[in-house]
Amino acid sequence: MLKVICAMSGGIDSTVAAALLKSGRFLPAGRQVNVLGVFIRFWSENKTENLKAEKKAKFVAKKLGIPFFIFDFKKEFKKKVVNYFIQEYKAGRTPNPCVVCNKEIKFGLFLKKALAMKIDFIATGHYVRLEKGKLMMAKDKEKDQSYFLWQLSQKQLKRCLFPLGGYTKTEVKKMAEDFNLSVSSFRESQEVCFASTSAADFLKKNIKQISGNIINSKGEILGRHKGLSLYTIGQRKGIELPGGPYWVVKKDIKKNILLVTKNEKDLLQKELAFYLANWISGKNPNFPLKVKVKTRYRSQLADAVIKKGNKVVFKKAQRAITSGQSVVFYLPVQAGRGKELLGGGVIK
Repeated sequence: MLKVICAMSGGIDSTVAAALLKSGRFLPAGRQVNVLGVFIRFWSENKTENLKAEKKAKFVAKKLGIPFFIFDFKKEFKKKVVNYFIQEYKAGRTPNPCVVCNKEIKFGLFLKKALAMKIDFIATGHYVRLEKGKLMMAKDKEKDQSYFLWQLSQKQLKRCLFPLGGYTKTEVKKMAEDFNLSVSSFRESQEVCFASTSAADFLKKNIKQISGNIINSKGEILGRHKGLSLYTIGQRKGIELPGGPYWVVKKDIKKNILLVTKNEKDLLQKELAFYLANWISGKNPNFPLKVKVKTRYRSQLADAVIKKGNKVVFKKAQRAITSGQSVVFYLPVQAGRGKELLGGGVIK
């Protein structure tokens, strides 16, 4: 009998993932499975909300009739994810904490602990499909989370299950009702899970904000910014200059200067360089390679070519390419199967 432990956050997605595993509908017919649930404690400013989520996960596990565990990774999460988040902003980059959390915590420490318990597979509520070692975009393209999983390895993936990859969010909500789980009582995940309010408020509390000049491409001083960590490339709101709109084009950390423009076309770039490359297959592909590319989670897939030296050239210029964010590569595959996640890197 297979032993599977499902990460349960108290949200609808991970709850339905556990319910699907328990029902036997996810695994091939005839396979017997022993499902366990686990709530992973992360460091957060909002201890009250975390406690509510933990209680919710425990309640649902009891309703599903599965054993329930708690893994406390607060210390490791603070070190690996939160500190990284702060240091990247201090360096003038815009980090992607979900990518680091997936690699180090959810598919790192969680998997390691599960294997020590003689568990066969870990499962999560991620919207992504896994087919013979290949990570594929989910059926629901709006909810697809493959973008955040580009740092995973074959060693990790061979122990993973993603029950929701073949469903839409609407179908997941319907299944929650079919499993007699109250949809309205579930919370949705937030932008920065460890911040009690907004990312900006969190940064204000953890990084000393030093005001500096806002300039245009001519070097003319237009006003004062409130601290460079509060701005990101392509940002329009919050600049607070008369005669706008203005967009953030560049941050000069050494000079503490924010460069803005009134011409949105100044945000367009035809190329980028990246580092910390990871290829899902475990092998470097042959370059040059035509791919589909995302430079932000919500950006559209763009046609591009990856060249030697970790360089990407786009067919059409892309808007607001930002250092510190992930650039993620996809390969078109057979019709009806979606797109394969090839790998990714961090934008220089």
